Amino acid sequence: MAASVQAAAAPSGVLGTCGLEQILEALKLLLSPGGSGSTSLQNTKHDVLLETLKSNLSALEAKFLKDAQWKKLKTLRDEIADKAEWPQSSEDITWSFTSQTLLLLLCLKEIMTRLVAEFNPGKPNPRTPEAAPALSPDTLSVSQQKTFQSVLQFVVTLGVCPYLMPGVGVPLRDRTEFGAVVQGIVRLEAAPHATRRLYICCRVLLDLAQHASLGSLIFCRHFGDIAAGLCQLGFCPTKRKPPVPVEEVLTEEERTLSRQALRDILDQVYQPLAVRELLILQGGSPQSCTDVKTKLRCPAPAWLRRLCGQLLSERLMRPNGVQAVVRGILEGAGAGAAGGSDAEATAADWKKCDLIAKILASCPQQSLSPESYYKDICPQILDLFHLQDKLTARQFQRVATTTFTTMLRERPELAPKYLLQPMLAPLHRCSTTAEIPESDMVPGTVLVTEEELSRCVEDVFKVYVVANEPLPVLLDSLLPLLGVFFSLYCFTQQSASHISDDEDEALYQKVSSEQSQMEHLGDLLLHCQPCGLAGDFFIFCLKELSHLLEENEAEFTPKPPCSTSLLELEQHQTLLIEDQERKLLVLQLLAVLCEKMSEQIFTHITQVVDFVAATLQRACAGLAHEAESTVGSQTLSMAMGLVAAMLGGAVQLKSSDFVVLKQLLPLLEKVSNTYPDPVIQELAVDLRITISTHGAFSTEAVSTAAQSTLNKKDPEQKIKEQRQTSYDASTEGTQNRPEQEQNPLRTGQGSSEPCTATSQPPGNITTEQFREVLLSACDPQVPTRAAALRTLSRWVEQREGRALEEQKKLLQIFLENLEHEDSFVYLSAIQGVALLSDVYPEEILVDLLARYDSSKDKHTPETRMKVGEVLMRIVRALGDMVSKYREPLIHTFLRGVKDPDGAHRASSLSNLGELCQRLDFLLGPVVHEVTICLTAVAKTDTDVQVRRAAVHVVVLLLRGLSQKATEVLSDVLKDLYHLLKHVVRLEPDDVAKIQAQLALEELDEIMRNFLFPPQKLEKKIMVLP
Repeated sequence: MAASVQAAAAPSGVLGTCGLEQILEALKLLLSPGGSGSTSLQNTKHDVLLETLKSNLSALEAKFLKDAQWKKLKTLRDEIADKAEWPQSSEDITWSFTSQTLLLLLCLKEIMTRLVAEFNPGKPNPRTPEAAPALSPDTLSVSQQKTFQSVLQFVVTLGVCPYLMPGVGVPLRDRTEFGAVVQGIVRLEAAPHATRRLYICCRVLLDLAQHASLGSLIFCRHFGDIAAGLCQLGFCPTKRKPPVPVEEVLTEEERTLSRQALRDILDQVYQPLAVRELLILQGGSPQSCTDVKTKLRCPAPAWLRRLCGQLLSERLMRPNGVQAVVRGILEGAGAGAAGGSDAEATAADWKKCDLIAKILASCPQQSLSPESYYKDICPQILDLFHLQDKLTARQFQRVATTTFTTMLRERPELAPKYLLQPMLAPLHRCSTTAEIPESDMVPGTVLVTEEELSRCVEDVFKVYVVANEPLPVLLDSLLPLLGVFFSLYCFTQQSASHISDDEDEALYQKVSSEQSQMEHLGDLLLHCQPCGLAGDFFIFCLKELSHLLEENEAEFTPKPPCSTSLLELEQHQTLLIEDQERKLLVLQLLAVLCEKMSEQIFTHITQVVDFVAATLQRACAGLAHEAESTVGSQTLSMAMGLVAAMLGGAVQLKSSDFVVLKQLLPLLEKVSNTYPDPVIQELAVDLRITISTHGAFSTEAVSTAAQSTLNKKDPEQKIKEQRQTSYDASTEGTQNRPEQEQNPLRTGQGSSEPCTATSQPPGNITTEQFREVLLSACDPQVPTRAAALRTLSRWVEQREGRALEEQKKLLQIFLENLEHEDSFVYLSAIQGVALLSDVYPEEILVDLLARYDSSKDKHTPETRMKVGEVLMRIVRALGDMVSKYREPLIHTFLRGVKDPDGAHRASSLSNLGELCQRLDFLLGPVVHEVTICLTAVAKTDTDVQVRRAAVHVVVLLLRGLSQKATEVLSDVLKDLYHLLKHVVRLEPDDVAKIQAQLALEELDEIMRNFLFPPQKLEKKIMVLP
């Protein structure tokens, strides 16, 4: 298309001293604002614009005629105009103006080309290699570039946009107010024809774009308009009958040149820009069809939509076409450049991601087959996971994961081959080579590099976890690789080992490795406990244990005869060893699971029934081999008691639950017929009856087993029920206490649901109940003692009168239990003392401070630490009321900082921090003492834990006071700042440094808010006297 223009833009020897400045001055003259000079109100905007264009053209011609310095530029323009193949004059002033502007732009390009050809920069000076190279003479300054952009805007506005068909490109009147004015003054009926005008403008602009610096300025802003014009010129159908047939306006050669030019510029520009503009063209920006007043909107023509779809498919099939399409859509969706300020909002818009995924997953018509398309596109989709820029990677990861799952859903026969297999290839290499003996492996062989494996694991996480779409094809592909993932997890959890590699150590290493794998598996299942996976795996292991008992007869198989060969004997021994290893692994797994899992391992009725079924099956297997044991009997009793508890009301059963429970009926029947213990036989029969009748009939044995199971599960429950039983007896006036002590649990249907302490009316605790709980608080059994302490604490919290009357006795019991070594007991005692101190702070606080301040001879360091924990809870519970006890608390804690025991010093500092952040302005009288103490400890104490605690006090102080710190700590704020800077610079402990840095950040935030308070938009209304 540009060949003919080059002939027009090749003057011979008329450049002379005609430079860039002169041409740009001429262009400025054309763009200078003017007007008619009349102040009549009749002059509309259209008239003003037409007068301005006429006056500027006249001024340019006058300048050419009068100014001698412009004669060479005029000569150059005339030569280009003579060789041009388009009419420069017209009755339409807009086309005359556009034509003259195009001629001056061609002059500009010709001069820039000649200047570059004549430019000789010379050799660089070796003495000053850092000096910048000589600037090319065709370089435009910033102001010159602005002038050129303004000229381009006029050319596109006057010479391209008015001649686009409805639905092609963005309508001119919808862009700016000036565009609407231009649309009204263009005379389409005047010669040359509108299509010819559009062709000339596009041809000249493309010719100008062949110059590198001019091309970048043209395409960066006007690529969409030029592409729209070329689409119309080259691809618009010619079947319609306009007033002047298109074939008479444009030749077929010109239409072919337009089509080729469109493909050339699409290949030339930044591909996301091309994608974005094609999407805009395809979307059909609304444009008026007939009348401006009606503002009827037209979509893009069908031929344009098909053309843009084809061109977009070609962009997609190019190298890196996926990234171009993704960037084009994201940047065109209001996010700016990919990774820009609004990229986070765009990444969160799943609708855009779904749109891109559907585009990428759909095979275009240009592709030979869906398989060839997926073969080309899938590697590019996998590359979207590996971008380096974090913000851009976040956007592309959303798109990639959505596209990944969309392709798997729509093409399950192709996507696994070209997406899943390449992504999982490193893991598959690890799994296939795991079966190769170590003797066949060459030392130093690298199966998978660490970088490759890390990238693979990250990709799997993005697809399987972030996408969070459990498609069957995804789950099936991951199942064979679970062993590899578990091995990687165990490897990342283990520490470095320096064991020598002899035979004994190798055996130890194997055993310890298996043990650590069991521990890691238990940790993983612990995280999966709420979803029920841990319970299912536990039941699976129990069923395996039952199978092992059934296969136990294999151990007593006769030995091979003597005639057996050594190879067969070795194979037989190998099988026996593997069988023993499998049994040991199952037992080891069960041991780890029992140790790590809590009682909430089962999350629904089905799991409980499966557990009971596995236990019953194992008991039946043991009876078949006459291998009954005490442990087996206890396990069987516990399982059947669990069923009895469910049937007795511990769980609200539905009719569907009884359908699940009926799976136990054959096993219960087998136990009732074969188990030697008559009690278990009777319970099995009764359970079968209760399950079969859906709980309509229940025997006393079932109720008793349910109560027994519930009491074993919660030791505290026994105390509660005993207390409730005594309360019932006292209210009924009966005197049968000895009988209840012998059998405190009532049996039958009426007692199947235990009562709780919270259901008892406050103030009705009897003396007998109180004594019984006090005695239980001294019970040697840890669960009983702890349950009693918690009961006493609950009574204190509920302000039970009988308990508060004996507050001294309760305090003595709580303090004695502080000495207990079991955490279950002393934590319950700590809670009790704290609750009691909330009721009687003055009486109890003095005793606690004396114990905390005592020497090691009176109380052990552990007891003093526990008292410190009580004091901390008291300080938190008192809240603002702690100011009343400020003096004794602060003095005790300050004296504790001087204690010889480092743990006690750290405890005192921790309590001091909790106290100071609640005193607020009341800290003023002692703030200097506290600051001096903290400074001395943080700088001189030899115990690192104490120094950490001192710095932590400063953090708590600043965090608790917040904006009040500038007032409360005004006298010592500078000292605290110097202390924190000293710790950051000179403290060898990293933890203390981090705490000091946190304190400095708190202080920085406080001072910023103090110096630059946030501006509040509020209006004050004052009432004048």
